[in-house]
Amino acid sequence: MPAEAKTRVAIIGLDHDHVWGLLKDLAAEPDAELVGIADAHAELVNRAKSRVPANVKFYSDYIQMLDDAKPDAVIVTTENDLHLAILRECAKRHIHYSTEKPMATNAADAREMERLANQSGIKLMVNYWNAWVAPTHDLFHRVLEGQVGPVQKIIVQYGHRGPKEIGVSEYFARWLYDSRKNGGGAIMDFGCYGAEWALWLKGRPARVLATAQKLKVEQHNDVDDDSTIVLDYPDATAVIEASWNWPYSMGQVQVFGPKGSLLATRDELFFRAANESG
Repeated sequence: MPAEAKTRVAIIGLDHDHVWGLLKDLAAEPDAELVGIADAHAELVNRAKSRVPANVKFYSDYIQMLDDAKPDAVIVTTENDLHLAILRECAKRHIHYSTEKPMATNAADAREMERLANQSGIKLMVNYWNAWVAPTHDLFHRVLEGQVGPVQKIIVQYGHRGPKEIGVSEYFARWLYDSRKNGGGAIMDFGCYGAEWALWLKGRPARVLATAQKLKVEQHNDVDDDSTIVLDYPDATAVIEASWNWPYSMGQVQVFGPKGSLLATRDELFFRAANESG
């Protein structure tokens, strides 16, 4: 495509570790042009400069970048509590907006983000990796086709050993363990995947119950590291298990109905028929 037809993209924030993978994805996308990066951390800026074309401009102030670089869209990789303020500035300028999950630290901010995006006519996207992989879409369509029958139970399990234990950067850890900036711990980091799955498959529940615990008491963390959320429906139950305290990483969803069950991971989808042995 001609250069003028490319989507001009800017990055806001480098203290979310997922940004480095997104920079690789952008570099491989022929229809996108990275025009600016905004972040105030000198060490992260230097790291980013070594990974992007020399013509990409860097800013310490994202608002200045929006006005100077004039991107068509931004990718937000910041603390969760900044999402609304950044979207507000993008909406004023009619700049499309994508953020890393979760959408916001609380429901009021999320609703305001939705209102502003609708009012200004911009696209608002939340990057859930599981929304883009093939097993997710295969499971969804098989449920729609009735392979398991009416969905009666959903079990969603997402978690790992913990941010500190898997070696996230110090910049990422600083706000992941901050209840104000992150909105919570494992319940926000991984519980949001379960909310996404349940809403997609069953809609809004009639009742929500949840527990959140601090099992790693020796770390004196500000946030939870293990949580369970139960969503009640008139004809089904969804159980969401989110953890920073498991002995290994896991990300999967199981959907049960009278005709069988489906299990989706990042790479595979499994079906087990009713009364199947083994």
